[in-house]
Amino acid sequence: MHEKQRNVHGFPESPETIRRIEIRSRRLASELFGGEYHSSFKGRGIEFSSVREYQYGDDVRTIDWNTSARKHELYVKQFIEERERSMLLLVDASASMLFGGGAGSKRLLSAEVGAVLAFSAVQNNDKVGLVIFTDRVETYIPPGKGRQQVLQILEALFGMQPQHTKTDIDAALSFVSHIRKRQAIVFLLSDLLDCRYERGMKLLNARHDFVLIHISDPLERELLRTGLLDLQDPETGSRITIDAGSQKALESYRNKQLRHADDLSRKLMRMKIDTVRLETGRSFIGELNTFFRYREKRY
Repeated sequence: MHEKQRNVHGFPESPETIRRIEIRSRRLASELFGGEYHSSFKGRGIEFSSVREYQYGDDVRTIDWNTSARKHELYVKQFIEERERSMLLLVDASASMLFGGGAGSKRLLSAEVGAVLAFSAVQNNDKVGLVIFTDRVETYIPPGKGRQQVLQILEALFGMQPQHTKTDIDAALSFVSHIRKRQAIVFLLSDLLDCRYERGMKLLNARHDFVLIHISDPLERELLRTGLLDLQDPETGSRITIDAGSQKALESYRNKQLRHADDLSRKLMRMKIDTVRLETGRSFIGELNTFFRYREKRY
């Protein structure tokens, strides 16, 4: 009997697998993120609901003059929050996202987070869509509602087999700007191993409710003390050898990575980008909950 075809996450591609992912993601979305999601991403617009007679203290700017003239009494317009929104998950599928130090890859973590966010959206009656990208858009699922929509997104996330390896975040952000004219909630899930994204991030952050979920692996920050390591960039193929048996070399690597992380943090703060930092091998539940509660207080 042949083994079932496995995707890049190491999961056998089967309805049973997707069903297990659905159950877990739906439970997490319901128990942990339902109320926080709703409060964190409130509808930004308002829509007309009805009219009623004017009462003392009503804002005169809400007077409906046409109705008032017809009924010979003052009437005011009533509005409700435009609750329904669209979420777009923008997921980096470049080769660097396959890296993981044994507790699962960055790509797997991005898929798991994306699944929970998708269920959070549809459980709040919002639409959700998906963009999977490398140095070009690999998959686009337009925003939609309901269980079948989320299942389609899960199958794309956990079955992704991108045709390209490099990263072009700015091209993906430009694609979203082109297809989304109305304001949406946009989550970018990426390790940000690219240098061309500032312009696109600033544009999306100005027009949409933009959140970066920065995904990393502990080994990218600090190597284990072993011996000679031959490292290869999965996107460019360039190679470098590091003496991981040398304390001096390890400290040099660690300091370089810390400087890079500090520079990135300052850049994102300067750009005023809402950022959630997640690491492979650690539960993402607490970090997302903290972020949602922070957003709820801020707005």
